[in-house]
Amino acid sequence: MKQFKLLFFISILTCNLSGATTSCTNIYLNNQAPTIINTKLKLKTKELCYKGFALMYSSVSKTPLWSAEHLTRDMLTKKGIRSNIFHTEARLSEKERTEIMDYIGIHYDKGEMTPSLDFSDKVANHECLSLANTVPQNHNNNVGIWYEIEEATRALAKHKIEIYVISGPIFYKEDYKRVNGIQVPTKLFKAIFVPSVGEGAVYVSKNANGKEYEVISIAQLEKILGINLFPTISQTAKMYIMDLPVLNDPKEEQTQWKSLSAQ
Repeated sequence: MKQFKLLFFISILTCNLSGATTSCTNIYLNNQAPTIINTKLKLKTKELCYKGFALMYSSVSKTPLWSAEHLTRDMLTKKGIRSNIFHTEARLSEKERTEIMDYIGIHYDKGEMTPSLDFSDKVANHECLSLANTVPQNHNNNVGIWYEIEEATRALAKHKIEIYVISGPIFYKEDYKRVNGIQVPTKLFKAIFVPSVGEGAVYVSKNANGKEYEVISIAQLEKILGINLFPTISQTAKMYIMDLPVLNDPKEEQTQWKSLSAQ
């Protein structure tokens, strides 16, 4: 196992740093933003930088393609308090952006991709409630399994000191649906990379009722999305699926939380 992990580090160190240029600093691994491989996704996109996170907004779907953060233990020493004040993104034109009225009466939550509870800083917390950082999210998913995924991610950051997280929607053609002009995701993903061990994995959940979820490799997710999320790590590292906290299993979950909090 040690030899296997050593190969990971070697491959990461020797990987060509060829990510997209970005004006958002201290957010992405090695300051290299994801690269869009599927050229169709590049249409009408705009990078938006915030105090604690960054996203690539698509005015085609009227959602982020991804929302990224560098989550650290220090950021989580104080619990974030949601302001609950969602707001339009002033840096986007009226044609590009989503308005508060677009979410009224559609039976979907304004689902934050980078969650405001990751930030105790008032400015960063408030910025997470920009509608540019949201997707139409099933309510039961939002307050259920997706919240558990967010909690597990925060616990992992506390345990590992720092992690890189990229969250976003997965759209499938066969499930194409729009509400008030906003495209509804079929699934949601939260990709995690831990630099201290050179490993990562992805939580994926359906944007629907229920507590089902799966854990897949970064490589699998990138193939689905047509986006190179972590351009500075090797394909070998991307194909490995690290152990993430198990959800839905009370005994297993309790054991893992005790283990994480004790270290």
